[in-house]
Amino acid sequence: MVRIRSTRVVIEDEIRPATIGFEDGVITELSNHSPDFDFGDNVILPGLVDSHVHVNEPGRTEWEGFDTATRAAAAGGTTTIVDMPLNSIPPTVTAEALRVKRSAAANKLHVDVAFWGGLIPGSIDEIDQLVAEGACGFKSFLVDSGVEEFPAISIPELKAGLARMAELDVPSLLHAEDPASLQLVREDVRAYRSYLESRPSDGEGRAVESAAALAEETGANVHILHVSSADAVDALARGPANLSGETCPHYLIFCAEEIADGSTAFKCAPPIREAQHRHRLWDALLSGTLDMVVSDHSPAPADLKEIESGDFGRAWGGVGSLQLRLQSVWTGAQQRGIGIERLARWLATKPAELAGLRSKGRISEDKDADFVVFDPDGSMTVSGRDLEHRHPVTPYDGMQLRGKVITTILGGKTIYEDGNIVLRSGRMLVRDG
Repeated sequence: MVRIRSTRVVIEDEIRPATIGFEDGVITELSNHSPDFDFGDNVILPGLVDSHVHVNEPGRTEWEGFDTATRAAAAGGTTTIVDMPLNSIPPTVTAEALRVKRSAAANKLHVDVAFWGGLIPGSIDEIDQLVAEGACGFKSFLVDSGVEEFPAISIPELKAGLARMAELDVPSLLHAEDPASLQLVREDVRAYRSYLESRPSDGEGRAVESAAALAEETGANVHILHVSSADAVDALARGPANLSGETCPHYLIFCAEEIADGSTAFKCAPPIREAQHRHRLWDALLSGTLDMVVSDHSPAPADLKEIESGDFGRAWGGVGSLQLRLQSVWTGAQQRGIGIERLARWLATKPAELAGLRSKGRISEDKDADFVVFDPDGSMTVSGRDLEHRHPVTPYDGMQLRGKVITTILGGKTIYEDGNIVLRSGRMLVRDG
């Protein structure tokens, strides 16, 4: 048995001194015994779980890939990611496509990886086989996804899929924007305001209301992805108990008023909105209306982000941030007087529960020995070129963030320490396993 200790360990939403004992990759005891490794006053959190990551391999590995994505995760204290069914080619909408993706991931994983399936027009008959293969649930779009091989789904098709997901007890993940509300970016394509107005907040709210009705009618667990607006928060708060939601660091840290024209590194969908929406998102996390904070890491090369032209109409919409989730959220939380114990629930426990990864997300006996050792009083100035992501493009470039990841431990083995990746030992996971 190996024992590690800190004066500040996050256990069931509380911080207290503890020694954690683990053996064969599993936590076996919480005690006050003398440790083999003492991390002093650094905080030990459960290994983070990021349930919203676009790895893009195979097919668009030049955007990101399993090696670089999982290196970035390890460096950021994330020990498990769940890969989205797009923008890889083929998309993960069949059992065969999932097998292709697993083959592409083999021998490249620095952290554990699970997989979402996708529900697109005509793929409802694949749901059972994907669940049998271990898919954690199913993502769908109500609007254009941005890639032709993953089209938006109609409400009747989504309803039929939800009925089957309810029977299988797997969640539906929904990109919720009302397609009727979307507009082309008009006038000055470099103006952030033009892009913001092309995807209005009330359209997001209406789509969440539609999702709430479907959740109530079918009994399926429906999870709203990347909530960006007060309108969506209000619709979630009125929805049934089987409707949940997440937000992302970029919606909590940035606001539209501060984004310069031409700064396409900030482009994402839904867009980063005004400060009043950011305030409501923090309130929703504190109240439990929003369950979690995930990265929605969706990088692309600089040419696809239109970094030179600054054209928001043409730029790929996605933020590179997988390595920075803990520090960015901690920066915003500390500014608001929110304790670090809250972050364990938002960044680890709830994402693990959504994906059905029962051995993840908590520091307790019989859970996986996954930990991040974090200095909350440290700091870093972000340099995109120094991140482990495949591309340096990130809206955080040049920003000072609070906190420093000291050590990342996966299955009882140190995989990241003192700024270096030291071991590659990730596994491929299935739901409920």
